[in-house]
Order: sequence, then structure tokens, then C-alpha cells
Amino acid sequence: MNSDGQWAAAAQQFQQLFGNSWGNALQSFKTLDLGLPAGTAAPQIAFDPAKLQALQQDYMQESMALWNQGLQANPVSTDRRFANDAWAHNPVAAFSAAAYLLNARTLMRLADAVQADAKTRTRIRFAVEQWMAASAPSNFLAFNAEAQKKAIETKGESIAKGVQNLLHDMRQGHVSMTDESVFEVGKNVATTEGAVVFENEFFQLIEYKPLTAKVYERPFLLIPPCINKFYILDLQPENSLIRYAVSQGHRTFVVSWRNPDESMQKATWDDYIEQAAIKAIGVVQDITGAKQINALGFCVGGTILSNALAVLAARGEKPVASATFLTTLIDFTDTGILDVFIDEGFVKFREMQFSSGGLMPGRDLASTFSFLRPNDLVWNYVVGNYLKGETPPPFDLLYWNSDSTNLPGPFYAWYLRQTYLENNFVKPGKASVCGQKIDLRTVDMPVYIYGSREDHIVPIGGSYASTQHLPGKKRFVMGASGHIAGVINPPAAKKRSHWVREDGKFPKSADEWIAGAKEQPGSWWTDWSGWLKGHAGKQVAAPKTYGKGVKYKAIEPAPGRYVKAKA
Repeated sequence: MNSDGQWAAAAQQFQQLFGNSWGNALQSFKTLDLGLPAGTAAPQIAFDPAKLQALQQDYMQESMALWNQGLQANPVSTDRRFANDAWAHNPVAAFSAAAYLLNARTLMRLADAVQADAKTRTRIRFAVEQWMAASAPSNFLAFNAEAQKKAIETKGESIAKGVQNLLHDMRQGHVSMTDESVFEVGKNVATTEGAVVFENEFFQLIEYKPLTAKVYERPFLLIPPCINKFYILDLQPENSLIRYAVSQGHRTFVVSWRNPDESMQKATWDDYIEQAAIKAIGVVQDITGAKQINALGFCVGGTILSNALAVLAARGEKPVASATFLTTLIDFTDTGILDVFIDEGFVKFREMQFSSGGLMPGRDLASTFSFLRPNDLVWNYVVGNYLKGETPPPFDLLYWNSDSTNLPGPFYAWYLRQTYLENNFVKPGKASVCGQKIDLRTVDMPVYIYGSREDHIVPIGGSYASTQHLPGKKRFVMGASGHIAGVINPPAAKKRSHWVREDGKFPKSADEWIAGAKEQPGSWWTDWSGWLKGHAGKQVAAPKTYGKGVKYKAIEPAPGRYVKAKA
């Protein structure tokens, strides 16, 4: 619809079909916050009358069935928010839950019926999902039968504890997802033995103690995402990718990013490439004496690694023999749900905000990612912590998830424009980094590319797209589960599957690749380990000390100071 009159007419029609509240709901679609800058004309939106009519008929039938059922006993809901017996045994609560679920289904179908451009449709659906997640009756003590039952059984103690939990979370600045008091970095997470052998204002370089008598001659460098802390790769000994690499005979180094403070408020993308990624590669070469190393980048760390390799290639340098990219976006055509936040107005706002420097707070980044899955990562904990007065159980991964990091504003704003908005890294010569024109066609070493099938941050199509731009010999593997659980999947756990394709073909789309792939049980780690050993060279005696000489002497034990700094 392209005029207020058309909107009003559609809302009136919908009101006649569905009633006052739903007519108002349709009218509210016009005013949804779609991330548009002030003064920008709203996108054109219309509805298919046939779909509206079908929605009306289905809604009326389901409403009538619900009304006829009235306040009779209700079966336990399949929605886990209402699955506790307390909901089924409380007729009023059961009816409110059923009515909510009916309304939620109808609104989501209404969002799907919108006729507009793809981005507007996605934004409307995202906004409605957030709205429905926030308005669930389970989120309010007055409607939550389970929380009410617990309050009665505990004689109000659960409510008192919930208030304490709320005050605690207000002081710490985020909703608790786990019992954070149980964990301490360096004590029971990030415990693989090693030492910091180099540091500058951007990162510390950690070298890990060998677990084998011999190591491969080519050392191995891991570059984790700078929007998180590196110990997602070293949570516990049994699920540590770092410890696994060390146990496989690789002389292993890891970049531990500094958590930016005001002294880094003007740091740029170029700084992170030159002073961190490229510097780390050079230091590892200096310490080990190796002409070439193997490198791995995870998520944004992989994007940083790809840029560093392209810059080095433009300078005529090829210090990396092979590269591994885990859930990495190089081609930003398919960015999944994160695309709802990105447009010219949003990026311009960030560029203006950080034109003179500044920090992007880690808590804001963490909140954004949590609301990508609001029921699981936000409202689930609001209900448990505050309405039920529960302390969430200890979970190392969720402790890491809550340990956020800041980003330098100029770095963040430049990254948004070059990647999510303009997708310049896959356009040869379009992006300039460290004084060099980026051309991924020059990154011609063997690469191992991993993507997670259910990843909502780096969709499988996004991670697979790297195969279309990197010219070297490639191996692509798809793992089960999501962005983190898919990656952190040790072989000993014997969980999940991975998919491989041995014909060496890389069709244009991920769906075409998947059609020709075969499922393999268990972790992808063993497949990757076999591949990496093929690029690691011969074995030599493991070093007896960390670093090298006075220049690269051990500064402090792993995991170092930088990872312990809070945002």
C-alpha cells in the first residue's frame, strides 16, 4: 500500500474480519520499526486479499473451537513455555496460553502474507517475532501458572529470590544465562597449558606446551573472532579445539584479542589486519623459524585472516601454506537474519557516531545476538531467574557467551559498510586494506572450509560461498547444529554428524553441494585433522621452552591478562 487511505481501508477490512484488536494489529504493521532512518519513506506494502480471507476463516474456526472448549481441562502444550503441568491444571492459564498461541500463529501468517520486497518482508517477520516473544503470557507473573504454583509452594521465597536475581543482573548489566560465579578464566575455563610470548596493544600471542614428543615443522596459528574471547576454542580439556590441535602434534599459537578500552577508540580495520593478523603470522614465523605456517580463522577471525592473506599476496608474500575457515563470511550475499539491521541509513548513522572514534559496547553486541533467538536466549532466563527465582545451572559455553568484548567504533563502522552493506571483499580491487587492493583470487593456497547446517549467524549458504571465490585446492565440510555447537564438537563426544563430498565438485549453491554430499557420523574434527596433517610437513623434536630468546620470552602463563579484561 502506498497511501494512508489504502492503509486505513485495509485495516478497516481486517477489523471487520478479525475484530478490533486485529484491525489495530494490521494498522500497526504500517508503523513497525523497520530500522529506517528518520525522514525515509516507508516501503510499499500490500496484502493478498485471498490470503487475508483464508486467514480470517482459519482464525474464526480455531477461535470458535477454543471458545467452545472454554475453561475445560487442557492437554499439556507442546510449546515448552507452557509444557509444565501447572498450565494444564489451571484452566484460566491454559486458555490464555492457547489464545496467545493462536494469535501468534495468525500474526506470523499475516507477516508471511505481506507483499513487499524481500528485505521488508524479513524485517516485518523479525519485528513480529520479537513482539510475540515479548508478549507471551509466560513472561508475566500474573499469567504464569508455573511461577504462581512455585510461589505458593515456597511460601513466597521464589519471588524474593527472583527480586534478588533481578537486582544482581541489573548491577552486572546483563541477564544471567548461567551461574557465572562458578567459572574463572584460567582456573576452570581456558586451562590448556601455555605462555604469552608476544603482546602489543591489539593482542597477546599464546604458545601452547606440546603434548607430543615431536611436532610438525609448520606451526599452527588460530585467529578467533575479535567480537568474542578466544577461549570458546578452549572451554574445558574435553571440548577444547586448541588442546586437540596440540595433541595431534601441532605447535600451536593463538591470538588473544585485547578487550578495547578508550585508548583503542580510534583503531581501524587496517590496524587489526596489520598490527594483529599479519603481525601474529610474522611473530610465529620468527619464533619457529618456519618459512610457512598453517592458519585458522573462526567467524570474524576468518574474515580478518582472508584479508590478511590478500594483503600479503598483494605484497608478494605467501607465509601461509594452508588456511582453515570455520563458519566464516567472505562473501556477504547470504547473511541470514542479521541482514534486517543493515541498510544505508543504519551504516551512515554508525559512521557518523564513530567519525571521531569511540567504542561499540560489548553488551550491545551481545544483546543483539541474543535477540536473534529471543525465546531461548532472553525470555527463557527472564522467566527462570525472576519469576521462578531460579539460579541457572553452570554451563561453560553460556559463561563465555556472557563474557562480552567491546569493538573500536571506526573498525566496526568500516566493517559494516564493506561487508554487510556493500559486500566489497568479493569484488576484486573494490576494497582497500593496508594500502592494498583486496583480491581474493590471489589467496591461492589449499583451504579447508567448514559451515554449520543450522547456523543463524553465518548461514550455511554464506560459509559455502567462500568456495566460489578462493581459487586454491578446497575441501568443504558441513557439520550439524549451529554456529558454536557445530564447531565445538569433539570426537570423544560421539555426537552429531558431518557431511563430505569426495568428487571435488563445488557447484554454485550450497543446496547443490549438499545434494551430492554423504553424511558421516560424529565430529568433523577428525576429517580436518587428517587434512591439516597433509599440509604440516615433517615432524621434528618438540621445543623445550616457550618463545625464542630474549625477544620472545614468556611474558606470563596462558591464558594471559587480555582475555580476563571485562567489557
